[in-house]
Amino acid sequence: MENKSYEKVEIILNEKIADGIYKMDVKGEFKARVGQFYMVKCFEDGNMLPRPISICDIEDNKLTFLYAVVGKGTKIMSEKKVGDSVEILGPLGNGFPIEEYKGKKVALVAGGIGIAPMLYLAKKLEADIDLYAGFRDEVYFIEDFKEFTKNTYIATNSGRVGHKGFITEILKDDYDVIYCCGPNPMMNSVKNLGFDIPVYVSLESRMGCGIGACLACSCKTKSGMQRICKEGPIFEVKEVDF
Repeated sequence: MENKSYEKVEIILNEKIADGIYKMDVKGEFKARVGQFYMVKCFEDGNMLPRPISICDIEDNKLTFLYAVVGKGTKIMSEKKVGDSVEILGPLGNGFPIEEYKGKKVALVAGGIGIAPMLYLAKKLEADIDLYAGFRDEVYFIEDFKEFTKNTYIATNSGRVGHKGFITEILKDDYDVIYCCGPNPMMNSVKNLGFDIPVYVSLESRMGCGIGACLACSCKTKSGMQRICKEGPIFEVKEVDF
C-alpha cells in the first residue's frame, strides 16, 4: 500500500510493551523500503500535527509501529483499541541502502525507541548482524531480533542490564557498515568514533506534512539544508551536522 493521501486502516493490536512504549499493528497490504516511515493521524483536532513513525515491521498483511508516548498525540494513539482506526500516509522517505551490504558484517546501533526501524532492517539485510541497544533503564523489544542477529550487546544508563553507560562506549570497530537510530547525541557519538566505514543514521524530527512541502523538518548537512522527510530520513553520518 503506497498512499498519496491519508488512508484509514484498522488497528489489530495496540499493546504496552514497556513503560511509555507501545506496539501497534494495523491491517492491510503494505510494501516499503527498510528505513521508511508513515505519517500517522489518530485525532480529529485539526490543530494537531500527524506523527511521523518508523516502519518497525511488515509481515502477514500487517504493518507494525513501535512508538513512545511523549505528548498529546501519541497519548491519544496509545488509548486506541483493537477495531479502532488510524489514518496513515506513506511509505515516505528514502530508506536504508542494503543491497551492497548483504553477506557483510553489520552493526545495528539503537538508542531507546530508535530500535523501532531496526527490526525490519535486520530481517531484510541477510547479513552477519550484531545488535547494540542502549536504554535509560528498562530494556524492551530485543527478543524480536534473536532470529536475525548473531550477538546482542546492551547498555543501560542505570546499569540495570548490561554495560552501565552509553552503548557507544562498547561499540566495536569491527564491521563493514553501521546502521544507527536514536537520539542525536548518541548518533553524533558514533560519528565521533571516526570508524573508517559507511555509517548510516535515521534522523527524527517533528514534521508538518511528511512530503517535503512545509520544510519544518529541515536539517543542516554538508550539502546544505535537507528535508528529513524527503532527502532523508536516512543520511550518511559524515554528511550530518549535529
